[in-house]
Parts: sequence; C-alpha cells; structure tokens
Amino acid sequence: MSLIIKGGFIIDPASGYAGEGSVFIENGVVTCVETEKGTNGMAGAKNFKTIDAKGKWAVPGLIDLHVHFREPGFEYKEDIKSGCMAAKKGGFTKVCLMPNTKPVVDCAEVVSFIKDKAKAVTGVEVFVVGAVTKGQAGKELADIEGMRKAGICAISEDGKSVMNSGLMREAMLLAKSLGIPYFSHAEDENLPGAAIGEELIVARDILLAKETGARLHLCHISTRGGAELIRRAKADGINVTAETAPHYFTLSASDVKRNGNRKMNPPLRSADDVLAIKEALADGTIDAIATDHAPHAREEKETEFEKALNGVIGLETSFAISYTELVRAGILSPVELIRKMSYYPARILGIKPPCIKPGEKAELILIDIENEHVLSESDLASKSANSPFLDMSVYGRPVFLNEIWE
Repeated sequence: MSLIIKGGFIIDPASGYAGEGSVFIENGVVTCVETEKGTNGMAGAKNFKTIDAKGKWAVPGLIDLHVHFREPGFEYKEDIKSGCMAAKKGGFTKVCLMPNTKPVVDCAEVVSFIKDKAKAVTGVEVFVVGAVTKGQAGKELADIEGMRKAGICAISEDGKSVMNSGLMREAMLLAKSLGIPYFSHAEDENLPGAAIGEELIVARDILLAKETGARLHLCHISTRGGAELIRRAKADGINVTAETAPHYFTLSASDVKRNGNRKMNPPLRSADDVLAIKEALADGTIDAIATDHAPHAREEKETEFEKALNGVIGLETSFAISYTELVRAGILSPVELIRKMSYYPARILGIKPPCIKPGEKAELILIDIENEHVLSESDLASKSANSPFLDMSVYGRPVFLNEIWE
C-alpha cells in the first residue's frame, strides 16, 4: 500500500518539528516528508492513495506505559483483544500491561501466554510488565530473570507497593542488572489512599534508586508532595522518571460526588494537587502521561460508593482530555504533549521512539484536532464503560490509520 498523508500538521517530537507537510508511505515505511522546510527523502511509487489531513495533526503513535487488560482471569472486564481495540480508538500503538491478573504475571509461562494472545491483534504492540514478587504477595521475588528472557519490559507490583524495603532493594538491583526499569506504585499499605502514604513511598523508592542505581519509574503521581520529591531527585541526578494520568490534572476530590466511575487508587486529590500536577507536567518533573486504564464491569461500579471497585478506563479519552486541559489551556505546547504521550514513554521503556522521517516505520496516527464532542459511551471500545469523563466536552479525536496497519 502506497499512501500520501497530505497537508497535515506534522509533529515529530524526536526532531522537535511542528508544521504543515505531507508524508509519503510505501509498504509501511516512510519514504518522503515534504514540509515548509523542504523535502526529505524520495517518493518512488506513482500510484499513491491520498488521505486529506488538512486540519489534522499527523503524529507518531501514542504509547501508554500503564494499562490493565485483565486477561488472564478477568476477561469479563476486558481482554487483550478488546483492550487493543480501546488502544486503537485512542490512537495508541504501544501499551504496557500490568501484572495483577489471575494468575499473576510472575513467571515466563504467563508472559508467553499474553504475548501469544497479543500477536493476533494488528496495529498495537503489547509490552508485558512482570510482577516483583510471587503472586504479588510481597514475600519472595518472582522469577524475574525467567520473565525477562520471555520478554518483559519492566517489573512492578502494581496495585500495591513492596513494603519490605530489603526485598525492594533486591528487586531494584536485579532490574538494573537485567536492563529494565522498576515501575513503582507508591502507596504505604498502612495509609491507604492518603497523600502522605504516596509521598512516603515515593521518598523511600527514590532513596533506593539513588543507592542501587536502578531506573525508577513512578506511576500515577497525584500529589504536590510527590511531585516535589521527584523534582528534587531529578535535580540531584537520580535516575527517576514519573507519569501521571489525565484524571489527576483534570478532576479533584470535589468532583467525585459518590460517583463510582470517579473512584480510583490513588484517589482524586485536592484542587491544589491538581494545580501541582499541571505545574510538574509543564516544567518536566513529570515525564509522561499514562492512563492506568482499569476496566470493571458495570455492576462493580454502579453500586454503593464504598463497595465500588477502584479503577477507571482511559485509553479512548486520554488524548482529548490531555489536549483540552493542557494544550488549549496553554500549559503544554503541541510538541511537548506528543513527547509526553509518545517520545518520553519510549525512552522510559528503553526503546527507539517512533518518529516521522524517511526510512522509519510508518507508526503514525492522525488527530482531528478541532473536533469538539461530548464524551459518551459511544466513544468507547472497551468492554467496560467506567470512564470518569463521560459527559465532558473536549476537543481532538484520534484517527487510527488502518491502511498502514492492516
């Protein structure tokens, strides 16, 4: 298939370029990029199919470092196929699956099962995160070396912290030796949901990263104190990165109103924390925007608030919320938003960031940037509908280029 993505606004975070142009693609590879700066590469084919991209952004595929596709064990909430469909709907071409499935991803066999399942889905590359401890019980390390050989990209005890600091240190040293990052869910189990509980573990894990030299990635940061600890750690040269999720820079505790679709862990914080997360995104303290896409069945959410399970979906809405709340509000530039949703996540994973230049794989999507719409269940491809953003008015609708992938 030969395509021209014609007249779009090209954003290539690898080079920093943002401007109008056209992208020529042959057999899934970029062959030529024509921009206001000139022409790079050559278009060899003559019979191109033209896609009019006027008024749209052409960007590298988005990467989500933090999703739950629930398979194996909880396929009634989501499975790998439906999760990948949700990813496509949101413009994501790479996703990292967290290990709290049933059975837990704590051995090579489960890693291989997930990777084999993912091969059946085109257009979305699935990365697997392995558990730190057997059964996520916090007692002894999982077979991390075996999982690494099977292809995990990182380790994490997602959903909880490894409270034994000695075991945590051992895991970080092992992760360093295997060349993978440690993804930390920062929460003191004795202070569930409390801001100070997040900040205590952020501080501990930063100190362990400093001592071990491991690559520490802090998941779903939600508090001002957590952001400030990360800011200081980066200033001290500690190898730490961080992500947040759209709900933490969009909604605050006052927006919950006992709505089960706005119950998650960490919980929504104060208005001041929301402001702090925006500041941390703007100054680079927080490197990436992830979703923590966590599907639940309707009956698990539409119940008494205290009984509703923690977790919200976000793949389909992440770009629109982020663009509306950050770019249109003047907090991030278009290039910086795409860096936080594609370029920096790739670097955190230790893989080559997708880019738009001749010779590279055509891993790109279009975004209808001026598409204003009210988010509804019709925007979702997940099996579940537990979005905290339903009925919100947003701008920006990703368009997955099936002509490239299929």
